[in-house]
Amino acid sequence: MAPTVILVRHAQGLHDPELTELGRDQCRQVRDKLVPRIPKDFDVGLIIVSPMKRTIQTALLMFGELIERGVPIMAHAGWQENGVQPCDIGSSIDELKAMFPQVDFSQVDPVFPDKSSPEAAFYHETKSAIINRGQTVLIELRERPEKAVIVVSHSGFLRLGCTGHWFMNADWRVFEFEEGEEVKLRQWEETKAGGMGWSWEETVPLGHGLPEP
Repeated sequence: MAPTVILVRHAQGLHDPELTELGRDQCRQVRDKLVPRIPKDFDVGLIIVSPMKRTIQTALLMFGELIERGVPIMAHAGWQENGVQPCDIGSSIDELKAMFPQVDFSQVDPVFPDKSSPEAAFYHETKSAIINRGQTVLIELRERPEKAVIVVSHSGFLRLGCTGHWFMNADWRVFEFEEGEEVKLRQWEETKAGGMGWSWEETVPLGHGLPEP
């Protein structure tokens, strides 16, 4: 059976160096609301993070208690943000390893943080590339053995590559995979406005507004 998926947008950040004080407070609010439900409502067996400083800091602040209990945290380049602006280009893996020794970086694509060369075509900021990346990471998630997985990622990729839903800073949504060959997500009714109630209920088509090559 495919895992339940909790998709989380990172808290407010100063681009990619670190979270703002408001972002840290958002993390505390989410931690206090969501973590007590684990494992009662969500039997989380893995935390996946985009290998960016703001997403990793968010995961550690929100879910540090779970990590201390032994839930592994793994970085995955497929969950990084869409753009090629400086704030959306990650740091070197060596730098991230030194800053965040709790995180497993062993599975990060060696091309990271490149997002513009021909070798990094999977991460290009085009409609087709981002939809393809979204489908790829969701298929990987659907095939994982855990009962529930938390993913901490970015608003643009979560909305335009994966779900069509808006994610405000630090908000989260819960999804189940529908049966069938096609990758489809069904959202829990209680998170239609986000788990914290901070997000819009309107949806957009995947890839909406993204450029083509």
